[in-house]
Amino acid sequence: MRLPTGDSLLVQITSAAFADAAERAGAHLVCRQGCTQCCHGAFALNSLDALRLRAGIDILRATEPTLAAQIEGRARAWVAEHGAEFPGDAETGVLGDSNVDQERFEDFANEAACPALDHATGRCDVYAWRPMICRAFGPPVRVGDGDAMAHCELCFTGAGAAEVLACEMTVPHDLEAELLEEIPMKEETVVAYALLG
Repeated sequence: MRLPTGDSLLVQITSAAFADAAERAGAHLVCRQGCTQCCHGAFALNSLDALRLRAGIDILRATEPTLAAQIEGRARAWVAEHGAEFPGDAETGVLGDSNVDQERFEDFANEAACPALDHATGRCDVYAWRPMICRAFGPPVRVGDGDAMAHCELCFTGAGAAEVLACEMTVPHDLEAELLEEIPMKEETVVAYALLG
């Protein structure tokens, strides 16, 4: 299965929105390579994010096979460590959608490092293909019903509500939703399973 052609536009728009928010935030936004707090804990990936990661690992297999093998090794180790507790199908990596599975996911692998993280450098080895949540993490973004704002807890320390609001990042959720409609599979997964395809 291939990525929708519009995914490159989604990535471009999101990158521009992040850059704009970062410029407005200035010193309030402390995100940088080597700060890996946001690279720990499992989170759900939609099918678009999973396809993007699979496309990235395919490219790395062809262009940087040693790096691809390291990433896949970390992903296999992650599954070996956490697969028994996986709230869904541990063979396919599809997250369960029952209330019980969703409750279990809230406490699942919360301290686990992302298998894409290179611990030695603090770098994401699939940065060009990272999920949308990673692309929008740091600046203030609207969550839930749209009234609440969230941002990295390390950023905006000492900033007032007006300062935070002035640095809001607009995430192109509508475009992402349109692209998701183009993908027949609708299951959610996590990074490790996406990388192993």
